Amino acid sequence: MLFPRRSFCVAVITAMAALVAASSSAVEGSPRRILWDSDIDTDDFFGFLYLMKLNRSEFELQAITISANAWTNAGHAVNQVYDLLYMMGRDDIAVGVGGEGGILENGSILPNVGGYLPVIDQGMSTGGSCRYRQAIPVGAGGRLDIDANYGLRKAFLPQGKRGYNPLQQPTAQQVLIEKISEGPITVFMTGTHTNLGIFLMSNPHLKKNIEHIYIMGGGVRSSNPTGCCPKNSSSSCVPQQCGDRGNIFTDYHANPYAEFNIFGDPFAAYQVIHSRIPITLVPLDATNTIPINEAFFDEFEKSQDTYEAQYCFQSLKMARDTWFDDHFYTSYFMWDSFMSGIAVSIMRNSQNHDGENEFAEMEYVNITVITSNKPYGINDGSNPNFDGKKAPKFNLKIGGIHSGHVQRGLRDPLCFVKNGKGKCMDGYTVEANSSDSVRVLLATKAKPNQDAGSPLDREYFISFLNVLKRKQNSGLFNFTSQFPYYKEVTFKPDVQHRRPGKPVVFDMDLSAGDFLSLFYLLKVPYEVIDLKAIIVSPNGWANAATVDVVYDLLHMMGRDDIPVGLGDVFATDSNPFTSDVDGCKYSEAIPHGSGGFLDSDTLYGLARNLPRSPRRYTAENSVKFGAPRDTEHPELRQPLAMEVWESIVPTIKQGSKITVLTNGPLTNLAKVVSDKNLSCHIQEVYIVGGHISENDNDKGNLFSVASNQYAEFNMFLDPLAAKTVFESGVNITLIPLGIQREASSSFSTMLRWLRATEETPEAVFAKRLLSRLYRLKQTHQRYQHMDTFLGEILGAIASADGHSSVDAKTEVKPLRVKAGGSKSSDGTIVVDEEQGKPVQILKYVDAERYYKLYSQRLGDKNQTAKLGSFNEQTRKWRHP
Repeated sequence: MLFPRRSFCVAVITAMAALVAASSSAVEGSPRRILWDSDIDTDDFFGFLYLMKLNRSEFELQAITISANAWTNAGHAVNQVYDLLYMMGRDDIAVGVGGEGGILENGSILPNVGGYLPVIDQGMSTGGSCRYRQAIPVGAGGRLDIDANYGLRKAFLPQGKRGYNPLQQPTAQQVLIEKISEGPITVFMTGTHTNLGIFLMSNPHLKKNIEHIYIMGGGVRSSNPTGCCPKNSSSSCVPQQCGDRGNIFTDYHANPYAEFNIFGDPFAAYQVIHSRIPITLVPLDATNTIPINEAFFDEFEKSQDTYEAQYCFQSLKMARDTWFDDHFYTSYFMWDSFMSGIAVSIMRNSQNHDGENEFAEMEYVNITVITSNKPYGINDGSNPNFDGKKAPKFNLKIGGIHSGHVQRGLRDPLCFVKNGKGKCMDGYTVEANSSDSVRVLLATKAKPNQDAGSPLDREYFISFLNVLKRKQNSGLFNFTSQFPYYKEVTFKPDVQHRRPGKPVVFDMDLSAGDFLSLFYLLKVPYEVIDLKAIIVSPNGWANAATVDVVYDLLHMMGRDDIPVGLGDVFATDSNPFTSDVDGCKYSEAIPHGSGGFLDSDTLYGLARNLPRSPRRYTAENSVKFGAPRDTEHPELRQPLAMEVWESIVPTIKQGSKITVLTNGPLTNLAKVVSDKNLSCHIQEVYIVGGHISENDNDKGNLFSVASNQYAEFNMFLDPLAAKTVFESGVNITLIPLGIQREASSSFSTMLRWLRATEETPEAVFAKRLLSRLYRLKQTHQRYQHMDTFLGEILGAIASADGHSSVDAKTEVKPLRVKAGGSKSSDGTIVVDEEQGKPVQILKYVDAERYYKLYSQRLGDKNQTAKLGSFNEQTRKWRHP
């Protein structure tokens, strides 16, 4: 009786096997679906452009999610991705970034966590600590250059219809859930692991759909080849990161073990690598063996047959030309794109479980990710998952591997060893055979080129260049070639027979209110004010690359003659670890997501509607200004704030002095007033900011710093600079938060006046921006501070048209700014009869006259826009 039953079972099993085989065959006949989680660094888009060039019947890139806490800022990254996809004719690819969700104190993960912060520091806000990210340079050579792609992004990439839009942009988690829910998919990771780590923690039921995860990151047995002393060098040569496992060149004194992508969020990386999903890791072990050498660079220069090849080569050339030393060819490696090549080669041979591929040698290794340092079980205030909690977050084990000291930044004293290498290991992908280790497929070395006669010494170099120059699936056009009559035009006003008004310098931090103010200043008759320069403070409400929006607005208004200077990226008292990196003690108060950097960097989704200026930020540089070499076009170098100040002083007519209007942190102005050769040319300073509390209930606007109830953002973001300016003796008129609040009490009234005025392009744009701010304020709690930006316009009116224009009343009080280093009081302004300096304070304006004057000025046909919008500009370029 058992035999027939056994025969039946065999038959059923055979039939099921046939069905599985048929299903497998069907899957194999379909393209492999891929989701790429990326921080949009230069080598990242090398990788996904390589992938998009491959046969779509084999590999189908379904989505890109943006890692928002690494080498780029979300607003700049998302629009660069949209433009790259538009160039490649791939507007079908989903793009996800950010989100407003949070993580509760008990570890509950709410929907749509944005990934702006490492998991360990994520609370209910998108603002917070830069514990790990501070290792990435903020200015030139870091996020500024990557956000702008050295200035090439706006010069080269075409602009399509897709772009960031507040509250309508798909979030990273939404795209992950949607694409992974649809069926089997492979994930490529070339940034921090925050997005996928949060996804796996929140959606364990969906991880079965992830077939494989390919990761560029970590260092297992790697030995850093950079920072070494040359052979036969003198004894005075001190090795730097030479031989380290990691590559964090800004932090090797504290942590020589970690690699940037893993270090950016070690706890999330642990979740990903320990997810029991098959992992292939392409660490520094492999990428260190494929440096961009001179032979490859030369061959690449000859292989620019497609737009994508041109964009990649020009980006690589700018990286080389701006490299900080003379060792580019031994310091810059094929990182993320190498992972892309290895991954697709392995996927083509999916039956080979040893990871055999064309480009790298592979082996299986047991590893783990170090998330905290021994001894475990301590409570030293460094580990938010344990410190001060009865029960650890995420059900972590007390005394377990996650319970030790967590590196607190570049200066963490517990990481330093006297006369030795640092001892912190956060983010180290260490080889281990403990019960906590996991088996991963590891790329260990790049394979040499099999063609001994080729100038290229790596097999992947051949594939990369051949794929990028291939006509199949190539880009459609670049920014200029899409328009048959493209012409670069600059506008300058004809003021030859006009008498200039008082010279004005506008110092702005790129908030929405600042751009509304700039429109106003540009509309005031030249005979009343002569706007000499704009100084940008990139340590306020927007990131440095947003200076491009200033250039676009000036171009729109026909003022390409006005110089724009870029100021310091750090607050005055930050005492940066180096000139490139530091913490975010004050700037962490600004949200990264909605209502913060994401919206300011895209000007709430409207910046792309402005005409495109021929001027833009570029990384071009010159030996004259301290660069190691001249780039190809040093004349296009971005001027710095102090350079612009020094250039305009000689242009001031004898007997005239400069009026300064500041709408942001006082970092730049503090340097100016400290220089007697410059400060003697200042007539008066209008400062928009600060709060003078009348009583205990009269609070400031620092909504993100609960311990500081009476400060205002502009003073808080650089309190020592504010203190320096207030004590300098310059004539100050303060436009404090109280009067700004009175003047900004009615969005609807301002909009009513704007709707009633003449529809000049500038009035239309201002109306659109204010309408959007008003709607967002009514829609979402993250936008409750939008009134602040409406109130900032008051400074432009008072400084340009005088106090009588809005029936202003002032008073003088002795004021002092607190700047003792305590976040709970820094930036607070107090009335101090003994130590305070006399300051004129605006205490009353007629709000109705304020709204009316602003609207009528923007509706004036004089000094109106030369170009109304990007669409108008492109229409001119499409026709003779």
